Amino acid sequence: MTSPAAASAPSVHAGGTNALRGIGLKVASVCIFVVMATCLKAAQGIPAGQLVFYRSLFAIIPVIAWLLWKRQLVAGLKTANPVGHVLRGLIGVGSMGLGFFGLTKLPLPESTAIGYASPLLLVILGALLLKERVFIYRWTAVIVGLAGVGIMLWPRLTLLTHPAGLGAEETIGVIAALGAAFLSAFAMLQVRRLVQTERTETIVLYFFVSASFLSLLTLPFGWVWPNPQQTALLVTAGIAGGIAQILLTACYRYADLSVIAPFEYTSLLISLVIGYFVFGDMPTLLMIIGASIVVCSGIFVVLREHYLGLDRIRSREANTP
Repeated sequence: MTSPAAASAPSVHAGGTNALRGIGLKVASVCIFVVMATCLKAAQGIPAGQLVFYRSLFAIIPVIAWLLWKRQLVAGLKTANPVGHVLRGLIGVGSMGLGFFGLTKLPLPESTAIGYASPLLLVILGALLLKERVFIYRWTAVIVGLAGVGIMLWPRLTLLTHPAGLGAEETIGVIAALGAAFLSAFAMLQVRRLVQTERTETIVLYFFVSASFLSLLTLPFGWVWPNPQQTALLVTAGIAGGIAQILLTACYRYADLSVIAPFEYTSLLISLVIGYFVFGDMPTLLMIIGASIVVCSGIFVVLREHYLGLDRIRSREANTP
């Protein structure tokens, strides 16, 4: 079934101009998401639950403005599956909270790279829970990609018993980042179900609203009063996250997923640059090798899906009288 949002979208096959526009929007969204993560990491001393609150609450502002500009605010508020949105919110808040906690404990590039495990985990969950057919090529890509994650984390797993091993906080950060990737895969699985009946704008809006309310539950666990600099960073992160989400939503209107998805990995290059110049994070050789393996595996999965989709289309056309 085609989602209402997709039904009103222009054809992604209209030509190269649309594809370039889609790629441009994707790269812009990736850049702004990295800016968001940088602001959150720079707002040191803020608990993860409070980071989720600011990121979600202020993200609502550009989303509401976008819907008003499109004159679709009323339509964006209509939902046929409120329970599904709540479930997506619970999973998403858990993923976001763990991801932000890991971000505060790990170098920016490493935190970004670990998040790339999420699409690979989604393949596994799709096979187990949705009974999707997964062929040997995708299973191989998933295994190789997860091996890349293992290479990135290997020093952190082996140095724990070494006298010069890593601190407990950094170890917990690794566990949190992995947990965030796992929950993110579950969240994407829930979004797959929601898009069958819900508009893209509705899913985005209800997620930010639910995340804002759910993150308030962490208030008793030690929120702090941010200083002016921290407040500016948190508000900027929230607004940037909302704008990036809008751009991300818009980019899929102009090009196929297989064309756009590989540009997600430009975030690693941007994170490496920002991590080095802003936070002084020097990437290790194993981190670069592992991240490269994960990126190549993810791109392979996307391209494989694209070719399988073309084969299915050709098969249907061949069997059409």
